[in-house]
Amino acid sequence: MITKRIIPCLDVKDGRVVKGVNFAGLADVNDPVALGRFYSDNGADELVFYDITASAEGRRLFTDVLTRVASTIFIPLTVGGGINTLEDFDRVLKCGADKVSVNSGALRDPSLIGKAAKKYGDQCVVLSVDARRVDGQYHVFARGGREDTGRELLDWVRRGVDAGAGEIVLNSIDTDGVRQGFDLEMLDAVCQVAPVPVIASGGAGCIQDFITLFKTLPAVDAGLAASIFHFGQVAIPDLKRQLADAGINVRL
Repeated sequence: MITKRIIPCLDVKDGRVVKGVNFAGLADVNDPVALGRFYSDNGADELVFYDITASAEGRRLFTDVLTRVASTIFIPLTVGGGINTLEDFDRVLKCGADKVSVNSGALRDPSLIGKAAKKYGDQCVVLSVDARRVDGQYHVFARGGREDTGRELLDWVRRGVDAGAGEIVLNSIDTDGVRQGFDLEMLDAVCQVAPVPVIASGGAGCIQDFITLFKTLPAVDAGLAASIFHFGQVAIPDLKRQLADAGINVRL
């Protein structure tokens, strides 16, 4: 049985971890270095670091903060934000990232996925997708959820996997920060077309939401969350114990 992963997410803006609702109304949370170390020491399986305004501001990802985070944790690190070229992949990998998450950069240049997969391996390339419902369809959004690309979600996921993406992170803008549960409908649709690991992001509000996620959608490989971990509503060791009690395979 595949072990399900629990992944905290650090959304970083101006060198600080922030969190909002539906990708808006960002509030300061904590220092990313201290928070990353805390999660590494307290049972997180992996850590995701997003420089959430790099693409919207048209700049490179902040590597100084990233390097300090990478040097203090002992779990796999996925990094995204402002990844537009192979040079960007190289830069963040040299800072200590294990995987690189690409979103807006791939939307602008879909060939980036294949080029990166060929150079660094499929396992290094994570396609992060921000999606929400528009007129009854799932649309892909760019620039931190600010821009509707008009692309249909499932077509984009298929294209990314065919190009060499080794993992999909699905961020549902509709459920982001609302804490009413993961977007099971959208996740199910993606799992049906993606023969690679799928990470659920957006909407976790309590431990039961993770149990429901993994019980309802066994094809989902991991649950990613921010607010409930950052603000102490859920402790990862407690979450994992309850998942194990529910018959879900996790690393304790």
